Amino acid sequence: MKSNLLFPLLLFMLLSCQSKKEEFVCTPCDLSCDELTFSEPGTCPHCNMELIKKSELAPERKARVNVLNIQKGSGKFIIEGGFKKEKTIAVHYYKPTHFATSSNMIMVIPGAGRNGDDYRDAWIEKAEQYNLLVLSPEYSEEYYPEFWSYNLAGMITDVKINQERTAMIGFSVNHNHEQWIYNDFDRIFDLVKEKLHLDTDTYDMFGHSAGGQILHRLAIFKPENKANRILASNSGWYTVPTDRVEFPYGLKNGVTSAIDTDFSSNLILFLGEKDDANETRGDLRHTPEMDQQGLFRFERGKYFYTTSKEIATQLGKEFGWKIEVVPNVGHDYKKMSSAAADFLYKTEK
Repeated sequence: MKSNLLFPLLLFMLLSCQSKKEEFVCTPCDLSCDELTFSEPGTCPHCNMELIKKSELAPERKARVNVLNIQKGSGKFIIEGGFKKEKTIAVHYYKPTHFATSSNMIMVIPGAGRNGDDYRDAWIEKAEQYNLLVLSPEYSEEYYPEFWSYNLAGMITDVKINQERTAMIGFSVNHNHEQWIYNDFDRIFDLVKEKLHLDTDTYDMFGHSAGGQILHRLAIFKPENKANRILASNSGWYTVPTDRVEFPYGLKNGVTSAIDTDFSSNLILFLGEKDDANETRGDLRHTPEMDQQGLFRFERGKYFYTTSKEIATQLGKEFGWKIEVVPNVGHDYKKMSSAAADFLYKTEK
């Protein structure tokens, strides 16, 4: 009698499991579509990211804003961003196996793809080798749209561009320093330092392509920061510290002047030798103002360094900026990341 009752119950449970369909979600991209669910695999119709099974969702997806749960290995936390904390910034991290409170910290600023997870991953091997804590902030297009909100750190607004989207034809200079993203870097450092009880008062920075643009401008427009060594790598174009060229290609009618520029900071132009006229990777813009600096990234980087040194000398100011050329490497953030790690930490190990 008992077995006759058990069989229908088992059959009911089996049919219930089979009828429960697997749900799919967007690969985390920190946009509103992260909260949607789909009945079939494929790609997200909103951001074109691959759909994954909801049951396989990584724990880091469930991160709460301003809650730093930094475990060993790879992960992500989310902090408030923006002048009035109306935005969010995802920070991808890697905590090495033998992490200690004396470990060095490197903050890695992604290129135009804003792909902080990929840039973090490019540092994992070196993070283990040199016992580095890696942080890579990711600024979403939702909250920080277009290159003026990212490459130019929010220093310009009301941007108008031509139909081909190759040049700006109008903009307003944002004089509110509090709205620039440069302020986020020290804040992220302070949050992590407090959470992990770090011994250091400084951190290093590496940025490639658009990230390199951000970092050389950080040295010019926010020199009072806690960064130790700032490696600006393979930037597409530069803000040259001259009063003779209009902002943002120079400082004229911008927010500061050449005489007020601090040339003593530890800015290092970290350039790939092969990021030249034959390089096809990345998006290289050409305008009369940009081409004045050179026709390709390596040439523009050397122009920025040489011209900045000449300006500092004319003004009688200390010049501490350096240039480092990585041989046989082009516009490749992975190879440049590896070279940067060795440059910064090989002699320290």
